Amino acid sequence: MSPPLKPAIAAQPAAGLATPLWLSDALFQGRQEIVIRHDGQDYRLRITRMNKMILTK
Repeated sequence: MSPPLKPAIAAQPAAGLATPLWLSDALFQGRQEIVIRHDGQDYRLRITRMNKMILTK
């Protein structure tokens, strides 16, 4: 398994709490599909032939 990725920060809001920005290139690392585990459930995030992303359970 790869080490955890560090998100790129898009901007620093006034409160100092930034929303992380994840670049798809960093997440997919040349793959067409990744698995995201949330609350014990696996979800597949795919890049389609039309370069769109689809999230399925």
